[in-house]
Amino acid sequence: MTKLTSSFKNMLLVLTGISLFAAAALASIYTVTKEPIEASKIARQQQAISEVLPPFDRLEPPVQVRVAGIGTFTVHSAFDNRHNFAGAAVESFSKKGFGGEIKVMVGFDSEGNIVNYSVLEQKETPGLGTKITDWFKPEANPEKSLIEKLLGLEAKTEERKSSVIGKNPGHDGLTVTKDGGEIDAITAATISSRAFLEAVQHAYSAFQTSQTEGR
Repeated sequence: MTKLTSSFKNMLLVLTGISLFAAAALASIYTVTKEPIEASKIARQQQAISEVLPPFDRLEPPVQVRVAGIGTFTVHSAFDNRHNFAGAAVESFSKKGFGGEIKVMVGFDSEGNIVNYSVLEQKETPGLGTKITDWFKPEANPEKSLIEKLLGLEAKTEERKSSVIGKNPGHDGLTVTKDGGEIDAITAATISSRAFLEAVQHAYSAFQTSQTEGR
């Protein structure tokens, strides 16, 4: 077997061959994983819609709503069995997150009050900005420590004002307290908090636009 001589031409051929093989392998992996990834995104979207909407009987096909100066949003309108408008789930975003774009699903009732929200995508700092998934929901009652249980004591902690659930972005101050609003930001993650609240405000703008255009 003839041994390849070490030359620029031979090295170039070997590197080209390795590059082609690597590209083919990556293309194969992408083809295999693309469909499951898309299916997972769709399932997550459907779950988020059901999580954030008030009780409803049917969903209309989603519509694309353009909000001037902001962008295009997908709105899922829900109705009861009497054809009354129950509310809408809006896919929204903010590009001002600490780690990049944040995508959320925000649900509104027929009056524009926030029913719930679900974070679809985020790349915020673990343990800090990632708290947006739950921080802006009602705070759970902390479990008592063993000493508190044994002695019948109860530690008093100041209730944080961070929940957006039940609030209406049209008249409630849904900005962080540092900016003059009513919402407590996540500790050491003000940028993430501002981005999340911006996404909620965008969602409300899209909700209002969809209601105006639908009349």
